Amino acid sequence: MASNEADWVPSPRVRAAISKRLAAAAPAMTATALADMATKYAWIKALDPDYRSWINVIVRTGVDGFVAWFERGASGPGAGNIFDSAPRPLQRQVSLQQTLDLIRSTIASVELHVSTQMPRGDRAVCKTAILHYAREVAFDAAEVYAHAAETRGAWDARVEAMVIDAVIRGDASETVLSRASALGWSAPAGITVVIGDLNGAKDASLRRIAARAGIDALLAPQGERLVVLLGGSFSTDTDAVAATAGLSDAFGPGPIVVGPVVHDLASTVTSARAALAGRRAVAAWPAAPRPVLASDLLPERALMGDGHARRALADHVFKALEGHGGDLLETLEVFFETGSIEGTSRRLFIHANTARYRLGRVEDVTGFSPLDQRDAYALRLGLSLGRILS
Repeated sequence: MASNEADWVPSPRVRAAISKRLAAAAPAMTATALADMATKYAWIKALDPDYRSWINVIVRTGVDGFVAWFERGASGPGAGNIFDSAPRPLQRQVSLQQTLDLIRSTIASVELHVSTQMPRGDRAVCKTAILHYAREVAFDAAEVYAHAAETRGAWDARVEAMVIDAVIRGDASETVLSRASALGWSAPAGITVVIGDLNGAKDASLRRIAARAGIDALLAPQGERLVVLLGGSFSTDTDAVAATAGLSDAFGPGPIVVGPVVHDLASTVTSARAALAGRRAVAAWPAAPRPVLASDLLPERALMGDGHARRALADHVFKALEGHGGDLLETLEVFFETGSIEGTSRRLFIHANTARYRLGRVEDVTGFSPLDQRDAYALRLGLSLGRILS
């Protein structure tokens, strides 16, 4: 006890007499405090009966603890933390702010009883003692909730890592969905897996920005990568890239690869597989945008041996043109051989406008323009892979 508190602490004989009177009044003070809380705070009535009974236990323990603390000399901390008797699930039902409201209400009820029921000679000493004891109890509450938050944060991080690992492995079962829901995952319409650099990433900032944008975000480190599961109202890959762009400053400085959008957690392995393959291959495209879609990295992924990318290019280019019929496949191959529309028209004995029209149809069928250097790269690989895999 600090030296300035010695002035109000009575002698052992006087303290013993006051303690007896406080002990006799403890049941009445507890009952008054509980009745006052039930009137003031509607959230108490909303609690399950078991939890309401624990509120009664805590208040009774607090009042009895005050009497015992005063009897010992009103010095040092109380005899243990009064919140230790409550079950841990109660901390998830009652917030720290609500706990502080309980403390204030209890102290106010005890002060009122002291002011009206205790002998006048006891009142000043008891009121001062109550203020000091309330400080000790408030510190106890803060300690309990700080420890609970730390424990819950560590547990949440482990569960989050398990969810991300299950997504990467393609094992997103009902259990994984339940765990994700416990972390705040709201089963959004669109889901994508995003992979960036772990070094330099700002986890808290990413979560905060995502929450402000109405996007669900689960994230965990995987080696040197940061794997992020994003969920929101986006329905197309373009929407997913736009959403990720708003979070890009929270990633490390390297490339950010966005997997295709899927619509349920069980299908996220598709997005994760593409994002991981794209993250490995993105170094081959130094001018890649940040973020970049995994589907925009199909050529690099194919060169890295990604079977999904190789089949996708073969299907989207060679098989699509072959299945379309007409002269599109031949026109594209001749265009790559001659390097110009004029050369193509001469080789095929067609008008230049006809060659230009056919190349436009190639873009309609495949999604790649032969006149764009980047797209032409994908088309060339698609033609080669189509002939190899056919």
